[in-house]
This record gives sequence, C-alpha cells and structure tokens, in this order.
Amino acid sequence: MLQNIRALLFKPRTLLVVFIAAAIVASLQGFLLGTHLFHMPKVFPADIMNRPEYMNQFIGRYLTEYNNYVIFKCSFFHLIHGTNLYGLYPAEHWDFYKYSPTFALFMGSIAYLPDLLGLSIWNILNGITVFFAIRMLPLSVRKQCLILWFAALELLTCLQNNQSNGLMCGLMIAAFACMEQKKTVLATLWLVLAMYIKVYGAVGFCLFLFYPGKLKFILCAALWTVIFAALPLLVTPLHTLVWQYQNWASLMVADAAAARGLSVAGWLYSWFGIENVKMYVTGIGLLLFLVPFARFRLYGNEVFKLLILASMLIWVIIFNHKAESSTFIIAVAGVGIWYFTMPDAKWRTALFWFVFIFTCVATTDIFPMFVKKQFIYPYKIKAVPCIIAWCVVFAELMLLRASAKVSGDPERKEIPAEL
Repeated sequence: MLQNIRALLFKPRTLLVVFIAAAIVASLQGFLLGTHLFHMPKVFPADIMNRPEYMNQFIGRYLTEYNNYVIFKCSFFHLIHGTNLYGLYPAEHWDFYKYSPTFALFMGSIAYLPDLLGLSIWNILNGITVFFAIRMLPLSVRKQCLILWFAALELLTCLQNNQSNGLMCGLMIAAFACMEQKKTVLATLWLVLAMYIKVYGAVGFCLFLFYPGKLKFILCAALWTVIFAALPLLVTPLHTLVWQYQNWASLMVADAAAARGLSVAGWLYSWFGIENVKMYVTGIGLLLFLVPFARFRLYGNEVFKLLILASMLIWVIIFNHKAESSTFIIAVAGVGIWYFTMPDAKWRTALFWFVFIFTCVATTDIFPMFVKKQFIYPYKIKAVPCIIAWCVVFAELMLLRASAKVSGDPERKEIPAEL
C-alpha cells in the first residue's frame, strides 16, 4: 500500500493534477471571499503606497480578495482607452500597475471573461508553467518531482495572491532548459517574455555565455525585444505608447527608492538598523553573482550550469527591493535545484529543511499569529534561509571541481517525454 502511494506521488501526472487543483482552489477561495474594507498593509512600511496622498484615496473603499488579478485585468482596458497604465484607480483596485504595456496587452486574452474563469485560467497558467519548466530540467524524473513537491507550498502562496511569480519562475527555468537543448529561438522568447513581465527577468540573459551561437542568441533576443515592445501598437497609437513607457520608467524609479522588501537590504535594516545601503548592497550582490562566471573552464560542466541557474533564481529575489512572500516560489525553486544537483550531505539536508520550515512554512497558518507578528514578519525571517542558501551556492560554485557530476542521477533524461 505504502509503496503504491509512494509510486503515485512520484508520477509527474500526479504533480500536474495537484498544481492545477491548487490553482483552481486558490481562485475559488479568493473569489468566494468577496470584498473587504480597505486597510493599509503593514508588512512593508517603506512602500511607496504609504504616502498619504495615495493611501487616503482608498479610505472607505471595498476591495476584492483577488486584487492583483484585478490590477492585471484592468490594465488592458487602460491600455486600449489610452489612460495612464501607471496611475492610481481607487474605484477599481489597490496599488499601482508595475508591468509593461505589452503585459497589459496579453491580459486582453482573458480580461473580458467573468472574474472566476479569468482568475482560474491565470492561476492555472502560473502553476503549469512551473510544472513544465522543471520537467524540462536535465535531471531524473524522481528529482524533478521532488523539486516540484518542495516548491508546491510556495507556489500555493503565489496562487493565493494571484501573482505572476510562477510564470516568471517557469520562464527563467524553461529558458535555461531550451539553451541546454540548443533551442535558441525559444530560449530568447522565454527570456524576453519574462523581461516584459518583470524587468529582473533580463538577468537570465547571462546564461547565454555557456553556449555556442552567441551571435544568433543576441539577434534573436533583439528581435523578440523589438517585437514585444511594439506589440501594443495594435491597440494604441505610437505617441501614447511612448508616453506609457515613460510613465513606467518614472514609477519604477520612484518605487525602487521607497521599498526594501524581503531582501538583503530589508534584513540588514530589520536586524541591525542599517539604512540607505540598498544601492551598495545591490552592487555588491551583482558583483558576487558575476564572480563565478570567471571560471571559464567550467562553462561546459552540467553541475556548474545548474548551480548558476539556482544562484540566479535565488539572487533575483533576495536582492530585489520589492520581494514579498509570494515571490519566493522563484528562490525556493532555486534552492531545490541546488539541493538535488549536489551530493547528499547532512549539512545540505539541514539547510534544505531550514529553508522549507522558515521560508515556506513560517508565513502559513501552521505558525501561530503572535509568532508571525512578533518574530517572522518584523525580522524578515522568510528571507534569511534563502540568503544563507545563496551564500552556500556561491561557495559551491567557487569550489566546484571540473569533474563534478550531478549526484545520484543514473537515470537522468535530457528531455522527459511522458507525464
């Protein structure tokens, strides 16, 4: 009996059903909870939305429990009507829209649907993107399933917040897998698409250094970038589109100046009271991220490339001034890739479970509310295990031998064929 259950849990088809079911349940939950009277979130007190001139516009208003999806949906209508994508719309939703005009155009594919249907499709898209991307990794089916189970709780957090982070996670991993399979056109498509959802997706372009055909990669990336930038011209005139891009840039600058998030900068402030170091922290973090790329002789090593992927996925979150709980699906996927790539060791297993407990579980209802309010939230505990994990990945990258191979993976499949 136990053997049959174990076999079922390690079937990719089971994971696919679980991910789709989680997306539907999260959508139903958000929809059925209805609306609530506005209250200012206190998780990120330095957020740009704390400005009185913004916050006061929402006093007395009712908001849906799936606010992020409403932001995405309404952005399409703002785009086609030529109104500022990056303004406040208190009658519709809370917070600013912070994505590209191209993303707003893509949301038109579901914007006219009833909210429950559109929200379900959106969440399912995020869930299955993570699933199929991890299934593309050059690891055994068993290890792929283990990574998916490890990331499942963080994915649920993302889905309950109707965020795009599952999509971002999947696109960045899929781009790596397509490079491994020499599918340059698809790899650049996924990276450019990620960049037009959230600009930090551009970090994935560093992966092209490991592969031949660099000129083709650059040309394909440039072509996709121009196409995606111009796509909104299908529904809006050129001068309006230019204005939208200017508004986007202005909002990003103002937003970056205000927030710290669940990041290294946020951790330094909450633990040590260190302020105004975000620029320096980001600069040092970028330098450290790039240092392993100097190990040119390891560019063909599969373990090295997988560790770079893991480093990138964690890095884009812990050095992100806007990192929040629902973004950690990306970092946790990176931790999973690191752990199941490297050889078994008790200290690695301890760190793996440390990440699971204090990053994945700590913000759920399993932990008492008073613990979360007094300890987890104010001290940015969710970010700390991933910060430690990234430091470990960095050290492993610097110490890795050229003879390293993916540990304990004799049945690895380059391209998994079946669900």
